[in-house]
Amino acid sequence: MKKAPPFLNRHGQVQCLFTAALASLLVLGTARLVLDGLKNSHSPVLQLLSRRNPVRLPVNVSDEDVVEVGCNVFEGKWVWDNGSYPLYTEESCQFLVKQVTCQRNGRPDALYQNWRWQPNTCKLPRFNALKLLEVLRDKRLMFVGDSIQRGMFESMVCLVQSVIPDGKKSLQRVPPRKIFTAKDYNATIEYFWAPFVVESNSDNAINHTVRKRLVKLDSIAKHGKQWESVDILVFESYIWWMYKPQINATLGYPYNVQEYKVTTAYRLAMETWARWLEDRINPHSQKVYFMSMSPTHLWSWEWKHGSKGNCFNESHPIQGPYWGTGSNLEIMGIVRDVLGQLQIDATLLNITQLSEFRKDGHTSVYGERRGRLLTKEQRADPKNFADCIHWCLPGVPDTWNEILYAHVLQDYRSRKIKPPPAPAPAPARHKT
Repeated sequence: MKKAPPFLNRHGQVQCLFTAALASLLVLGTARLVLDGLKNSHSPVLQLLSRRNPVRLPVNVSDEDVVEVGCNVFEGKWVWDNGSYPLYTEESCQFLVKQVTCQRNGRPDALYQNWRWQPNTCKLPRFNALKLLEVLRDKRLMFVGDSIQRGMFESMVCLVQSVIPDGKKSLQRVPPRKIFTAKDYNATIEYFWAPFVVESNSDNAINHTVRKRLVKLDSIAKHGKQWESVDILVFESYIWWMYKPQINATLGYPYNVQEYKVTTAYRLAMETWARWLEDRINPHSQKVYFMSMSPTHLWSWEWKHGSKGNCFNESHPIQGPYWGTGSNLEIMGIVRDVLGQLQIDATLLNITQLSEFRKDGHTSVYGERRGRLLTKEQRADPKNFADCIHWCLPGVPDTWNEILYAHVLQDYRSRKIKPPPAPAPAPARHKT
């Protein structure tokens, strides 16, 4: 057989190389399209993959995601940090209500957004929205309480929503609940209006302003029906109890209204709540937290001797030891007693002391009063109209959620490490 001429061999080699190069380009191009598609949440590639085989990342909870053993995160100081904080802005979170958007409402300074809580002996883990959402996959997280707790709910929504594509997140108002849904995670972050935790005549989430507050100290079943299937419950109840030294309440007989000392009524209500937890909560699948009281800053003489104002026009935290009269030590003791006697695990998140320093973080005259923004004349009268109870967002409640985040991830890791409880032995069978 005749050999092919040399130039034909070279031509064949070139053709083979060209074919191989073209095939490589096609493979690389296809891979690039797939990768670009994965980056784009709206791409047909990602939608096709998510329909056929949803991507579920393993949740790796490292030591950096949790608090060091033995560290008390509630003891520390506020440090200035305008590089890492705020964790979001009013503009970046569409779910904030007017009550908390102090910048939008005319507050001239934004310094309150740039303070970071630094525990004395450790670091507070950096909030990771994607990691939290993976931990919350197929779960419900619910905040239960008054408008302070609603602010914490809105803070948590703002902390996670930025990593969720448009069209994959929603907020529903189903009084007494608000429900934020992360669709791809089948997860919800919810808020439940219950200012006294137990039932009362102020339980209407929209119209709860009543002339005489009446608390049903031993009634909680109606609320509890909506809590039973929730995976993570975060309770809070304080400021609504402190309206007057006494409060009207019923106990045992629904029509027998008596006047109780507030601290006595509070203990009875907390004991009712504790009994409900022990009866209805599954400690192997559900987790319970209780937020300590959110402090008020109604009288500036407490941190500035001789002054006659309140939190209005304050721009820096209080330095050094401080405990204001707006935080009731007897109430704090009741919370500790009740939680200490519980037969199931419930974690106290003691945010009171760290929040005591933040006289600058309140909405002051840059919020709402009875659903309406303050008028120009009302803003000019901060002595009577400044709100030194609620908090601006971004702000102090974000730190509360950073602490909650660390606890949730710690609990997730401990549940993964700890083996599930052994099944009960089968009953012995007797021969008949």
